Amino acid sequence: MTITVDAIRACLEGVIPSTVATCAPDGTPNISYVSQVHYVDSAHVALTFQFFNKTHKNVLANPRAAVLAIDPQSAARFQLELEYLRTETEGPLFESMKAKLAGIASHTGMAGVFRLLGSDVYRVLGVTPVPGRKLPSPTPRRNLLASLRACSQVFERSADLSVLLEHLLAALEAQFDIRHAMVLMLDAPGERLYTVASRGYPQSGVGSEIALGCGVIGVAAQQKSPIRIMHMTAEYSYGRAIRESAERAGMGGHLETAIPLPGLADSRSQLAAPIVAAGRVLGVLYVESPEDQRFSYDDEDALVALAGQLGLAMRAMQETEDTHEPAGTLAGRQPLAKGAPVTVRHFAADDSVFIGDDYLIKGVAGAILCKLLADYARDGRTEFTNRELRLDPRIRLPDLSDNLEARLILLHRRLAERSGALLLEKTGRGRFRLCVNRPVQLVEVPRPG
Repeated sequence: MTITVDAIRACLEGVIPSTVATCAPDGTPNISYVSQVHYVDSAHVALTFQFFNKTHKNVLANPRAAVLAIDPQSAARFQLELEYLRTETEGPLFESMKAKLAGIASHTGMAGVFRLLGSDVYRVLGVTPVPGRKLPSPTPRRNLLASLRACSQVFERSADLSVLLEHLLAALEAQFDIRHAMVLMLDAPGERLYTVASRGYPQSGVGSEIALGCGVIGVAAQQKSPIRIMHMTAEYSYGRAIRESAERAGMGGHLETAIPLPGLADSRSQLAAPIVAAGRVLGVLYVESPEDQRFSYDDEDALVALAGQLGLAMRAMQETEDTHEPAGTLAGRQPLAKGAPVTVRHFAADDSVFIGDDYLIKGVAGAILCKLLADYARDGRTEFTNRELRLDPRIRLPDLSDNLEARLILLHRRLAERSGALLLEKTGRGRFRLCVNRPVQLVEVPRPG
């Protein structure tokens, strides 16, 4: 029976280093350890190229190699016959292997030594089992295909993005036992991701941001490729990612408007799957665990499939909303609120909004809130539609929709968490209401200069 690479992916996790054998043009053999054999697809694998060593020199001259891979649970051994094709030094494959290698290096105390120079891609010519004693394979914790099917049902039952995200994260916990997860959306300029939903953390972190290319989440979005790490690594930690994100934005030490990104302090396994629709990255589905080696290749497959479904569902919801949304604005009015007034400051430079002295939100969501408050102050209006937001020049939405529904979810949740004076509530498809529970004084702070 022919064995394919798909059947032995557990051997390629890097838990037990693999052995690679090559041969020089003069026939001299060389055997060495390789930090990682990375599954590319059913016909290809990639080996880490960390030093210009004998192995790499040999395959450049004689493109044949043999790898001995060992299953970390059953101790079953397999020999892979390989043909060298190329070395990649950038792109999704390189970044995925770089992230995984960083986790292996941190776990083994070799963080200063293991540095990926390239990903050597090989065609798999054959997989042969090596005779020997082995342990019984452990019983899987769950049937991932059945879990995926159960999670997929949330897309049939949810016609609202906010409800869909809530149900999806709940299904991840119920069906996959994934207790810490979040969904982040990519802003229209394609520079930053912002959190719109999370589960399993003391603070939701809704509104927190991370720059494209920073950490596991940022790299997954940048490369449009899933990134999975099985061991804690300082190189991809939250603290480092947030610092780099702030530095790129020119914020330096001025982080008073930064909402803390939710996350485990002792995160030891991480998986980020890009949310893609029609070839465009919309965001990232991210999960993590305090356990080493929590997420396997099969978990990665399942999460990538769910992220793909989420992307299609989000796009379909947006198109349906654009088609059926009421054309005119609504004329709802609310009597002026009573009680102690609250000051809302809007900084035009970045559309950041403070309620009293507390930071609330910035960017598109901040511009939306100020438009609502300005219309309320002028006309007493409380009923609005998504369509009018898209057409209002004060909000400065980009030509390509910045996923307006996600921005409204973000604003709704930030107001619910941070302010009792102002709330948003959905009243129908493409409709929502501004609830003003205390008198509001809107203060506009113009751009400097």
